[in-house]
Amino acid sequence: MAKYLVVGAGLFGATFAYEAAKRGHEVKVIEKRDHVAGNIYTKEVDGIQVHQYGAHIFHTSNKTVWNYVNQFAEFNRYTNSPVANFNGEIYNLPFNMNTFNKLWGVVTPEQAKSKIEEQKSVLHGKRPENLEEQAISLVGTDIYEKLIKGYTEKQWGRSAKELPAFIIRRLPVRFTYDNNYFNDSYQGIPMGGYTQIVEKMLDNDLISVSTSVDFFADKDKYLKDYDRVVFTGMIDQYFDYCLGELEYRSLRFETKEIDVDNFQGNAVVNYTDSKTPYTRIIEHKHFDFGKGGKGKTVITHEYPKEWKHGDEPYYPVNNSKNNALYKSYKELADKEAEKVIFGGRLGQYRYYNMDQVIAAALNTVKIEFGE
Repeated sequence: MAKYLVVGAGLFGATFAYEAAKRGHEVKVIEKRDHVAGNIYTKEVDGIQVHQYGAHIFHTSNKTVWNYVNQFAEFNRYTNSPVANFNGEIYNLPFNMNTFNKLWGVVTPEQAKSKIEEQKSVLHGKRPENLEEQAISLVGTDIYEKLIKGYTEKQWGRSAKELPAFIIRRLPVRFTYDNNYFNDSYQGIPMGGYTQIVEKMLDNDLISVSTSVDFFADKDKYLKDYDRVVFTGMIDQYFDYCLGELEYRSLRFETKEIDVDNFQGNAVVNYTDSKTPYTRIIEHKHFDFGKGGKGKTVITHEYPKEWKHGDEPYYPVNNSKNNALYKSYKELADKEAEKVIFGGRLGQYRYYNMDQVIAAALNTVKIEFGE
């Protein structure tokens, strides 16, 4: 049986470790943070499961993945229905008939479509070339100006005119009175938080876990001592940035306890104006329908920021420049394929939802073990 080193105790690494151990392989998991579960880490405060690294709602249409993750936790029936706050005006998300009625007073889908078509005419039939034009082509100028522009420019730190159109191409627009943000068949949040999922995956006599360990402090020795390495960190860092640095967006979180029972009435409120420095406020107890200490709540302000060394990289910036650079790193990675597997959001430089991470890890397992 092979000896595996898994670098990173997030969802990809934990899924791979669980499956490898199930097949009788010995697995060592190292994690640079002082806890497992990566960005889905949750911690209980005042009886509330606090999402330490931003809101995570599990949603998928992949029944195999849904059944798989339900081995490790029981999920509640939480439905993601965020609201937007634009200078004190409250709108439903995703954009739907409730949004259109509040904005324009329209009451039928035809009226809403007519209003959007009227506002789209400012493009004069031009094919959208950037995010601003793409958004206007989908929802018109009013929604773009109030609910997209400020939020998106804060999130990415760039003008919407400089951002590629594909970022917003799948923007959910509904002509029904439906506030469910996702179209997926399955959706919910694990009762008792996400951390338990990874802890259960790693609870195997063939798996040993060490936190607060830096792979790069002893990279050569790790590569020498293990038959196979599963690396879920930044692919450019693995190669010592020899071809240049890939770009990421980072986040800063300000979390605090407040002595009120209900701060904002919803789990997620997006602040879509350009002047408010944060993009959203998360009130964690609403992920579990208000469960937690009476007269207590926990809120998190989420601030986007440019990534720099020492920050956590949350989002790859998948523009043409970075994608070309990643392709070059991928060629280097392919040359090490006999020794190292690159996986996860950072190892593959792409944005993954949680279900996609699990699916990618399971696919890697099939390839690795010839199944």
